[in-house]
Amino acid sequence: MELLTALSFLGVAVLLTLMPGPDNLFVVAQSLSKGSKAGIATALGLCSGLIVHITAATLGISTLIYQSAVAFAVVKYAGAAYLLYLAWKSFREKEADLTLAADRRPADYKAMYKKGIVMNVLNPKVSLFFLALLPQFVTSSSGSVAVQMLILGTIFLVQALLIFIGISVFSEKVGGLLRKSPVLSKRINIIQGTLFGIIGLKIAFSEK
Repeated sequence: MELLTALSFLGVAVLLTLMPGPDNLFVVAQSLSKGSKAGIATALGLCSGLIVHITAATLGISTLIYQSAVAFAVVKYAGAAYLLYLAWKSFREKEADLTLAADRRPADYKAMYKKGIVMNVLNPKVSLFFLALLPQFVTSSSGSVAVQMLILGTIFLVQALLIFIGISVFSEKVGGLLRKSPVLSKRINIIQGTLFGIIGLKIAFSEK
């Protein structure tokens, strides 16, 4: 693969990752309520989920999901239901959990990681995204198509993880400022639940 092609893809990938979407909103929600470490754990889960989508796109599995209306709908609504469940849990959390970071119970980073994986794997739009994007940077003169797609997918994964980590750190600082306000500190879980709800509805009403 040519260096110019890889750099061009990296530029596109960075721009697309920075655009507001389910993944970065999910990282923001976790970082706001539980701190940057929780956001980073979530980001690691999301990027682990990307491995599934990258592999599926490389092997052509994503094409099968796209062509099957039933398979697409099952994955889509399962993902939406999961996010709406997380929103419901956030709205039900007690005010006692919304104290300053130093007084909060330790976050379950393993659970955050698992949430990231599930949320990403159950979002069929991610598979379709790779199915549409990766082939545009693949050329027959650069060798195996599957290897090229795997390389491009890896580039996307690495840059996404770095950006998500940056989002986590920034969101934690915003969350710290919110907790300094007695009024806003009581609404952090509402903010988190609202973000989850938006993501879930966005997935539920998405089209191919």
